[in-house]
Amino acid sequence: MVAKINRGVSLYGALAYNWQKVDKNTARIIFGNGMVTDSAGNPDISMQNAIYGFRNYLLANKNTDKPILHISLNPSLDDNLSETQLAQLAAEYMRKMGYGSQPYIVFLHEDIERHHIHIVSTCVNARGEKIDAVSYTHLRAHETRSNL
Repeated sequence: MVAKINRGVSLYGALAYNWQKVDKNTARIIFGNGMVTDSAGNPDISMQNAIYGFRNYLLANKNTDKPILHISLNPSLDDNLSETQLAQLAAEYMRKMGYGSQPYIVFLHEDIERHHIHIVSTCVNARGEKIDAVSYTHLRAHETRSNL
């Protein structure tokens, strides 16, 4: 599995990138943690509601330079994982990375032969504290990928 971790400043940009693919029917939401949900418990498909899921975290700390976390997980073509397995993979990955209690939303991308997932979250916890440095996150990501 290949993981690509980006940190950025724009929640809107990270969500808009994924929502454009949803609008083109080349991606869909498969899981969310701490997000506004519909009556069936699925993440709401409204970008505005997704933004609300992150709002209090981002307002709690306006000093963090890059508070947005955008991860792409690309399993091997040989893995052939179901949508449920990809959602479980995302949840386990976020837990092992130390972001398991953070709000996040998982998008399944089907725009290329290798189906993969994108996870959008925040690097600021509910108390307004920044969650670790980039270099440590990348080191832990390598260890996490090896243990999944």
